[in-house]
Amino acid sequence: MKKIGLIACIAMFVCTPFFGQETEQELEKQQAHYNISKFKQLHEELPTPNKQHTASGAPGYEYTQQQVDYKMNIVLDEENNKLLGNETITYHNNSKDILDYLWVQLDQNMRAPDSETPDISGGGPDVLYNPAKFTKMFMGKPFQGGFNIEFIKDTNGNDINYMINKTMMRVDLPQPLASGETFVFNIKWWYNINNYMVDRGRSGYEAFPDGNNLYVIAQFFPRLAVYNNVEGWQNLQFWGRSEFALEFGNYDVTITTPKDHILNATGVIQNPKEVFTKEQYKRYQTAQNTYNNPIFIVTPEEAKKAEKGKSKQTKTWKIYAENVRDFAFASSRKFIWDAMAVQLGNQKVMAYSLYPNEGNPLWEEHSTRAVANTLEVYSKHTFDYPYPHATSINAQRQGMEYPMICWNGGRPNEDGKYSDRTKKGMIGVITHEVGHNYFPMIVNSDERQWTWMDEGINSFVEILAEYNYDPELFPMDKKAKDITRYMSGDQSRLSPIMSQGDNVFNFGANAYAKPAAGLFILRNTIMGPELFDHAFKTYANRWKFKHPTPADFFRSMEDASAMDLDWFWRGWFYTTGANDIGIKEVKKYHITDKPTKQAENLAKRYGITVDQLPPALYLISEDSEEFSEELKGKKAEDYSVLNDYIENNFSTEEKATLKAPKYFYELKFEKPGDLVMPIIVEFEYEDGTKERKQYPAQIWRLNDKEVTKVFPSSKAITKITIDPDEQTADIDTSNNSWPKNTESKFEQFKKSQIKS
Repeated sequence: MKKIGLIACIAMFVCTPFFGQETEQELEKQQAHYNISKFKQLHEELPTPNKQHTASGAPGYEYTQQQVDYKMNIVLDEENNKLLGNETITYHNNSKDILDYLWVQLDQNMRAPDSETPDISGGGPDVLYNPAKFTKMFMGKPFQGGFNIEFIKDTNGNDINYMINKTMMRVDLPQPLASGETFVFNIKWWYNINNYMVDRGRSGYEAFPDGNNLYVIAQFFPRLAVYNNVEGWQNLQFWGRSEFALEFGNYDVTITTPKDHILNATGVIQNPKEVFTKEQYKRYQTAQNTYNNPIFIVTPEEAKKAEKGKSKQTKTWKIYAENVRDFAFASSRKFIWDAMAVQLGNQKVMAYSLYPNEGNPLWEEHSTRAVANTLEVYSKHTFDYPYPHATSINAQRQGMEYPMICWNGGRPNEDGKYSDRTKKGMIGVITHEVGHNYFPMIVNSDERQWTWMDEGINSFVEILAEYNYDPELFPMDKKAKDITRYMSGDQSRLSPIMSQGDNVFNFGANAYAKPAAGLFILRNTIMGPELFDHAFKTYANRWKFKHPTPADFFRSMEDASAMDLDWFWRGWFYTTGANDIGIKEVKKYHITDKPTKQAENLAKRYGITVDQLPPALYLISEDSEEFSEELKGKKAEDYSVLNDYIENNFSTEEKATLKAPKYFYELKFEKPGDLVMPIIVEFEYEDGTKERKQYPAQIWRLNDKEVTKVFPSSKAITKITIDPDEQTADIDTSNNSWPKNTESKFEQFKKSQIKS
């Protein structure tokens, strides 16, 4: 090797860390192993891309999905709390497969006397039992719920064979259904409507002391399960918690109710003149062009008058809904109805609220405005809401969503007063349930299998919408911190997010809070709002009115942002690991032009003397035996080796821009936690000013335990803090600062009390 080449090589080593060669004994200890890097690609966990679900995360050119259309005649029997239905189902086989049978969901069978749902959960006695629950559980008189199927026939009136397996029913086709063909059949059924205030549930009635009922009716008809070319039938049983996977279709529905009832549903009322009074119909039309402030369609006074009697006559509501994945309705003579139009792009959407007088003044003040705000914010981050209305129904102890309509709890006290907590809860549940129109009612993920794809993603956008509605009531500065208690819990009681919804311990944290917090961190800390928002919107638009999988979401977010996020998906979604990053050590360095002992060792390695090293500057630690106090006052400009280099290599204009640091700090970060995260560092200087530096998560790619960085500064640093705003879900902040805080927790508490 020529001398000049040797010097160049040495110069490179002066500027980089030096690692000694492993001894033979150390090499012998090493064992072969699989790739255990936190940054390995996610190929092993994700399904292989195909012609339906591509490697980019977009639907493939052979993507198909079934369509199911329903024509239904429904009767609400208020006197007997019974629902009766007759439905004609048209099933379109758009897949490439030949089908021998269809699977139909019978959700109400979860309430049948022989339901196994109560038997799958353990636990001891409840603290207390109301009489209805005691009778049901211990006295042999369970609620007589569940579907009563009277017949299933084809269009010629011939019986069709079927078999019921708990909450699933197999309909055997008279002959195989080929690709591109349709099959039409009829089902007649009825069931007893449950009092959901007694035995909970997403559907049923609420009984009021005045003798009236408020009905929120959903999962009320036999409806087709999802079939696709890749996964086949989604026919997992409905145990009561994990929700639904459904096909899109068109609904032509008539609903017969008592004449004094007010009703709204998925879809548009086709005969408003017949079901409203003249005054109500006029207000219904006026509301279509009323913006900013809601107006009444049904007034509080009209609702109070209606609830004083019970009509024996009936009326029929005609409803039509196009391209929806489900159908639900609410009905009561107690309903007030207010409305306001919302402009979204080129489309006008109606925001509706139906509520009893018991919901006022809270609902009149906030419900419809919260609906409108939700539509505006969600549309901004995804796509313009495509349906004609979004309706919020006040049903106590409820929080459930269906296309265009949802049930939401929250009421004031009897005197009309309410706390900020009640107001916050009510606005929060409305925002969440209306938001579900986007996920999963339009971006139609499989709730039964991957609960987080609707609940978690929706909870994330909910954060943005709530903040837009009232920043003081819904601050979003601690969304990452809020999940740390859960993530630092007993590992034996945690499940990865990528778990089937029925099989997780803490459903709320696992399916709602943790995915939402993860996406919040991804947007605000890892990707940045601009990249994240574009990728998120890309995913939503790719999969609206389709069936996405988790892989489609993960791949779309990376495809549209040019960011490798496999490390994040694996850690946050596939494991129960937690983030804990700390400052292990901080050393202060100064500049010298005299070779240090490390430089001497480097020279020896290459068989030369110190004098033969190229001209250089050296950093020496204050902790080193070689350090002398006189170096504290030295600046880089004091050394000719640097000045000569600058003089010969930079123009006058360039020299003016150069600023030499006076101090150098060696920062050693440790990572006791399992997760990988960026390191956000805040430096506080002796003059009181602050500066931040964020190191990307990839800093951990070669050492998962600790990493070292050199930070140059023109001012002395007095304090260093990691994650000062608590935006990475760090479960232990006791190791996040330097110098370390030696005060006891009690002393810190006393100080905080004095300040407050």
